[in-house]
Parts: sequence; structure tokens; C-alpha cells
Amino acid sequence: MRNLFEEGLLRYLTVEQLGKIQRTKIGIAGVGGLGSNIAHALVRTGFVDFEIVDIDYIDASNLNRQNYYYDEVGQSKVEVTAKRLQQINPDVQVKLAQIKLNKENIKEYFSDSDILFEAFDKVESKILLLESFGNSGKLLISGNGMSGVVGEVIKVRQLSENLYLVGDGVTEVGQDNPPLAPRVIACASLMASVAVERVLL
Repeated sequence: MRNLFEEGLLRYLTVEQLGKIQRTKIGIAGVGGLGSNIAHALVRTGFVDFEIVDIDYIDASNLNRQNYYYDEVGQSKVEVTAKRLQQINPDVQVKLAQIKLNKENIKEYFSDSDILFEAFDKVESKILLLESFGNSGKLLISGNGMSGVVGEVIKVRQLSENLYLVGDGVTEVGQDNPPLAPRVIACASLMASVAVERVLL
């Protein structure tokens, strides 16, 4: 039995398309500026099976670009994201972990994800995820370069059959390049779009 949200989606998707989407398992490493917005784009497209991992709590400095609200400052990012996804679609299943991924524990997570999003802030964490899952056969989508007011064009680059880089590949966060909502959300939306395209086409 489909819920009201899913019935609404069938105005835009076929039953076969929705079935493909709902059978796809999504992993998101980091639910900050990229990850929180990726999760919301995907749940609204019909994805229902998520695993999200992030150690952080919501900070006031996150509110300018991350999908969180004023009264959620101080709360766990993974717990708030899981709750929000289920408010959009009550049939969503979310496996969550509030933990810092490292070489010793990373293989304990995302084992059954079909599509894995690298949405970390720090370079070393990005490298860890790419090295750990780059040859796993999973579709791996990584964000790189989306800071500032003006920057290079944010684009999608396919590096191999199962590896995509999304961003301008240049613009790092710094005093002259603050992380702001327009470019961060644009990058997150493109990352989500890659997943939808690969599932449906």
C-alpha cells in the first residue's frame, strides 16, 4: 500500500521508475552542506533506503547552507536528518551512525549501499572514502569545490564507470571563499541528479 507522498510521486514517475528508485540503497558520508541537501533531494525523488554517517552536531554557523533550522542547533545531524526524511515520507528507513569514520572502522559502514555519496568537508576524509570504496563496484559520487560568491562553473565529471566528481574542482573554503548556500546547494543538487540519472536511465 502506497502512502500519500508516494501516490503524489506517481504523477511524475511511472510505477516502474519508482520501483527502481525505492530498491536503491543510498549511503551518505557526511550530512553537512552537501550531505543534508543531497538527502532531501533524494527523499523527495522517492528514495526510501538510507544510511547516513556523521559525527557532528548542528552549529549556528551551519544554518547558512545546511538543511537545518534555528531551533535544531546543538542536536545531532544524523538524528535530525533521519527525522526530517521521515517527515517527508514516513516509510523511509534510515540507518544512522554518529561516529567519525577512520581506517579502522570505515568498512563497517555502507556495505550494502548501491550509491555512496562522499560529502565530507576535510580532504583527508574525502581521500579515506575514495580509497576505501573506489574499487568496490558501488556508484561513488564525490563533491569538490563549491565555495565562494563567484567561482568556476560547477560541473559533473565522470572519472570512471562508477566514479563521479561534482564541483568546480578548484574553489576551497577560505577567508575569500566562504561556503554559501547558492553554490553548495547547487553542487548537492547536481550530485543527487547523477544518482537519479544512473538509476533511471
